[in-house]
Amino acid sequence: VQLAESGGGLVQAGESLRLSCAASGRPSSTYFTGWFRRQPGKERECVAAISWNGDSTRYGDSAKGRFTISRDGAKNMVYLQMNNLKPEDAGTYYCAAGPGGPNYVSPSRFEYMNWGRGAQVTVSS
Repeated sequence: VQLAESGGGLVQAGESLRLSCAASGRPSSTYFTGWFRRQPGKERECVAAISWNGDSTRYGDSAKGRFTISRDGAKNMVYLQMNNLKPEDAGTYYCAAGPGGPNYVSPSRFEYMNWGRGAQVTVSS
């Protein structure tokens, strides 16, 4: 499956942004999808992840209460709604997918096989 992110940009602290991930191709199995953030000098971290059927989600500590991941299976889209953005949320956001059962989701980057090219998010204070 190929992944393409969109929706990144520059916002001010406190504002919102929605990232979109479009999946294309014919996957060999059901897969879970995650959003990862990369910041300079830090490991790529899972911000949020969602199962194939959308019933299971995981959030990183920094995202809880502010970010929401959702999935539109009919459109092969996954979204990350980010509210009340902070300067420390800035970074490159990657959409990724990994093979798993319909209700499976993982925050581990090692379980993701396919990655998009990333979308830049900048938050000014």
